Amino acid sequence: MTERTVNPTDGRRESERDNGKDVRTGIKLAFVFPGQGAQATGMGRELADRSPAARAVFAAADVALGIPLSELCFNGPDEELQRTEITQPAILTVSEACRAALLEQLPQLTPTCAAGLSLGEYAALTAAGALAFADAVRLVRLRGRFMQEAVPEGKGAMAAILGLTEEAVADVCREAAAYGVVAPANLNGPGQVVISGSAQAVAVAVELARARGAKRAVPLAVSAPFHCELMRPAGERLARELERTEFRPAAIPVYANVDAAPTSDPARIRANLIEQVSSPVLWEACVRRMIADGATHFVELGPGKTLSALIKKIDKNVWVGNVEDGASLAETVARLKECGA
Repeated sequence: MTERTVNPTDGRRESERDNGKDVRTGIKLAFVFPGQGAQATGMGRELADRSPAARAVFAAADVALGIPLSELCFNGPDEELQRTEITQPAILTVSEACRAALLEQLPQLTPTCAAGLSLGEYAALTAAGALAFADAVRLVRLRGRFMQEAVPEGKGAMAAILGLTEEAVADVCREAAAYGVVAPANLNGPGQVVISGSAQAVAVAVELARARGAKRAVPLAVSAPFHCELMRPAGERLARELERTEFRPAAIPVYANVDAAPTSDPARIRANLIEQVSSPVLWEACVRRMIADGATHFVELGPGKTLSALIKKIDKNVWVGNVEDGASLAETVARLKECGA
């Protein structure tokens, strides 16, 4: 479904493609990948048991990291899987295993664009061919470590604010900033904004949001205040690792968290990943931009269905499927076949 050079054995005429969309079916497929918070002990185990392609991904992650990451995904313990430097490569590995299992059954399936929520952007870049999987798991393990070490435990916090506009949440954060750093960190979808910063400032912002009529204002159980100015030291440390890592031009556009813009350029990708650590994740804007650019079908690859739910809230007219286990794989494969993908 991407634009590519047609060769004599391809079987599809150039006229059957229009800006990456298969004009016969009207389908333009986006792959999307979840971020931290989707982890759960047992994730990926069923797919690894059933799919040689998924099993190979877990084996590759174990080799790349020199630790039994697959065992931690499959059997825990929970407290180890919840450590940020383990959580991040674990979710990335499960996401890549889900993609491998899907393509094992539908080898001709080709997305036309990709995006990921925070950590998920690394999975999107891997899917787009911009980043080797072994490099990706190594990078996100370091990313998790750097983010955890940037702020002493207990000094930072995050909270989900539901039922207020982005502008109202921004106003609340500006008022609470008298007590420390606090700012919107994830603009996830209509009426759903996550804030991040110093513990005291976030607590004040939560109370202000409740007073302004938020449906819910809930502190989150996280180990660090992600995607705010307090993470800048982590971004600086990660920048050195990114400079040492090879990035290739992406085969399909990847929509970046920091500006919701598509890019295939390695230099821009590197800069986005550095900035992303301490900048808000513009997830709703990413989804809206992909849809505006023609995306009609979305497949979430990785543990959970958080992104699927958010996408449906953003635009109920798009097609959404997911792959996280055997049942969801079978259902999504069947639905994709039905719609001609």
